[in-house]
Amino acid sequence: MNNRNTIQRQLVLEMVRAMQCHPDADQVYTEIVKAHPHISKATVYRNLNLLAEQGAMRKVQVSEGADRFDFRTEEHYHMRCRRCGRLFDAPDGAADVALTAETGGFFVENVLVELIGLCPDCKDKK
Repeated sequence: MNNRNTIQRQLVLEMVRAMQCHPDADQVYTEIVKAHPHISKATVYRNLNLLAEQGAMRKVQVSEGADRFDFRTEEHYHMRCRRCGRLFDAPDGAADVALTAETGGFFVENVLVELIGLCPDCKDKK
């Protein structure tokens, strides 16, 4: 690894932490390029995925649209507004899932739960 990549990786990580909104890669790139116009979209995408693989952030798969990135690395669920598309952290217990059934030898590594509805802003808009 060279210093350039380390600096770029740090920029990407700091931006996701600063945004705190479960951004997708395009949103992260749009914000970073404002202050660092020479960074490439490929560099941002590559570093987002690398940081997620390293556990510095989480990659959140959603049923519609691009993957999102989350600065919170502990296990938790998300809620997606079906109108505006924003992603929110679900409160503890909102999506309790127990894996107690027989899986036929299938080793479950992850459970993807996505709560879909209307966020408070969209619910209030009639």
